[in-house]
Amino acid sequence: MFVLTQLITALGKATGCLTVAVVVIAAVLNYFEDAEPIKYTSMTEDMKTLEENFRQQNKSCFILGASGETGKVLLQELLGRRIFSKITLIGRRALTFEDKAYEKVVQEVVDFEKLDDYAAAFQGHDVGYCCLGTTRAKAGAEGFIRVDHDYVLKSAELAKSGGCTQFHLESSRGADKKSNFLYLKVKGQVEADVEALGFDRLAIYRPGFLLVDKQKSRPGEWLARKFFGALFAVGSKSMSIPIQMVAKAMVSNTLLQPEQKTEILENQAIASLGK
Repeated sequence: MFVLTQLITALGKATGCLTVAVVVIAAVLNYFEDAEPIKYTSMTEDMKTLEENFRQQNKSCFILGASGETGKVLLQELLGRRIFSKITLIGRRALTFEDKAYEKVVQEVVDFEKLDDYAAAFQGHDVGYCCLGTTRAKAGAEGFIRVDHDYVLKSAELAKSGGCTQFHLESSRGADKKSNFLYLKVKGQVEADVEALGFDRLAIYRPGFLLVDKQKSRPGEWLARKFFGALFAVGSKSMSIPIQMVAKAMVSNTLLQPEQKTEILENQAIASLGK
């Protein structure tokens, strides 16, 4: 009994120390928060009015990476808000849905190694959302570059040629084509290359650590989610963000009119739009 009591006391102290540490770290990070979020000319307008006005334009969109964590939530958000008359998923395999809400979702199966053969899948869309990506751990360095840069850029090229005027790209906090880190370098390079295509409007999202509820995850991932989740909870909006907020921000931002042709939304700006 004595040993159990001591163990409980020790765990309590450890939890308390962790809580204090999180609060201190969050306070320090507040000094390094992202720059002020981008200002929009229509931010004061009612979102419901914006949705209705957009809906009446009878536009269509496509999603790349709908099987991924962000893509899945983005699709749910788009279906719930019903701002598009047609939603197309473009991917390497057809996805299975049981809910009737997905009945009208169109699916185009493509071979990303031969995308030119599937140019028709990218034609006729007004808005494109790209949540496509993998990791070096899953695909190796060459595979990662091929997916996160080559597939993304080629898809954007075909979409632009097919009439897409507005493109939304999920990137990463710290993306920089001059970075010494492969992940951040590739993310930064694809941002620059997609911007060079000249979309009428390009929105680049740079979220921090994505807070996702997973039933199965490795111990390191679980610990990281707990740590960054705690930071977000105590007010630090620069390092992490719930994935639902990213999806909401991407949809809400579609309705707005930014002051510039290309916009980069850092984590804090995404959180503001995703409330």
